[in-house]
Amino acid sequence: MASRNDRGPVAVVDIGSNSVRLIVYDDAIRSPGPIYNEKVLCGLGRSIASSGKLDTEGVSRALRALRRFRSLADQLKAERIEVIATAAAREAENGPEFIAQAERILGRQVTVLSGTMEAELAALGIIAGIYAADGFVGDLGGGSLELIDVRGGRLSDAITMPLGGLRLIDESGGNMKKAREIVDRAFSKLDWLEKGRGRDFYAIGGTWRALARLHMTQTNYPLRVMHNYRIEADEALKFASLLDHQSQSSLAGIRDISSARRETIPYGALVLERLMKQMKPRAIVVSVLGIREGLLYNLLSDEERAKDPLIEACAYLAKQRSRSQQNAWELSAWTEPLFRMPGPVETPEQTRLRQAACLLSDITWRAHPDYRGAQCLNMVAHGDFVGVDHPGRAFLALAAYYRNEGVIKNDELSQRLVELVDKEALKRARILGAAFRAAHMVTAAMPGVLPHTPLSYEGNRLIWQLPEPYANLEGERVERRFKTLANLLDREPEIRVGAPFQLAAG
Repeated sequence: MASRNDRGPVAVVDIGSNSVRLIVYDDAIRSPGPIYNEKVLCGLGRSIASSGKLDTEGVSRALRALRRFRSLADQLKAERIEVIATAAAREAENGPEFIAQAERILGRQVTVLSGTMEAELAALGIIAGIYAADGFVGDLGGGSLELIDVRGGRLSDAITMPLGGLRLIDESGGNMKKAREIVDRAFSKLDWLEKGRGRDFYAIGGTWRALARLHMTQTNYPLRVMHNYRIEADEALKFASLLDHQSQSSLAGIRDISSARRETIPYGALVLERLMKQMKPRAIVVSVLGIREGLLYNLLSDEERAKDPLIEACAYLAKQRSRSQQNAWELSAWTEPLFRMPGPVETPEQTRLRQAACLLSDITWRAHPDYRGAQCLNMVAHGDFVGVDHPGRAFLALAAYYRNEGVIKNDELSQRLVELVDKEALKRARILGAAFRAAHMVTAAMPGVLPHTPLSYEGNRLIWQLPEPYANLEGERVERRFKTLANLLDREPEIRVGAPFQLAAG
């Protein structure tokens, strides 16, 4: 794994039609960690459709924000600052004048993205953050909507359309019926939308994230993590249809919707509803990654891009927070025989989740023992990593929880997370938790032991070899924890103490 901070922080300034944002990442690597994130809703594109120019107040607010962002990037010692601007700056008559002012303030060239470039960077953001993405990407901003097809890491059918929330409000005069006609007319010209039928639709943009956050609240969803939040198509269509008929006054009383987002929510819901009716996807998948992360991904080497973002993020956490990252990797190899025949055989996706769980197994060892399980559960369930869906995230959190609390105990939060996994995944999480507990009794989380104390199946028995010089590590607690693991695998436990070391078959 590439070490972080070899090159120093990287800042991205995104000048959008509705918001201006600064994100500073710790490094340009496969799984970058944001160390600072600030957004100012300026509304630059509020009046472009009617006046052809950037909003005067929006320009003033944006330039003020950019002065602050420049100082923050310098304070955080960003080695590189990338600045991009999207639809509003691209289309406005006074766009070039505004860009020149922004460049003087930031001391950097501003790249004004074409619509195609916006779509491609949004798609790269999805590839960077969603494992094996396959579907259409939609990035809804204040001024435009970008659509692009992603399949097998390849991009096609990219288009930009003037259907952003602020643009629709301006062009329709705030009339939802007229806005619906504008949207339907635009989508009727895209005969290739049917390629999205039965596939996922990846939704990017603050308005769609606000819609998803509201859906989480309405459904009492157990996990408050926005990235990779999935809403099945029928449910998403009903919810979007409900929201696009709401008035500003009815939305004002909903705490989950900020006042700044209130005016664009119905229009974002309208675009989503009409798009779904044309495309007929199987589900809406919300992404917090978009053009900024796509920009970083585009800077990476082919070797770095090929890395798994989930494993990279978990390996970093293991390095920073575990007693030994090497032991975590050894734990991954040590548990592998449990998931071969005649045990529960893994799919490739289950293998990567097991590897991630091993890397996360010791990250809260410094916490007080009475709170270690709850802290680990929270840290993993709400961790700032990507490349995993919500059932996978719940699996990782539960495996970490069972490692610290035992495989029987459940508290309120862990019980809520159980709702997100199926019975097979829950059993795997318990098996891993039990394996981690048994392994810890002989390693004390230190490296160099597990490669010499392998597991194997023999008939109806689960065998654990403790050859010399590890024979003295055997004890009552080791036996109890190993018995729990064997029982979960429907096997009789046998610890072979002092036997000559033998590699497990397979």
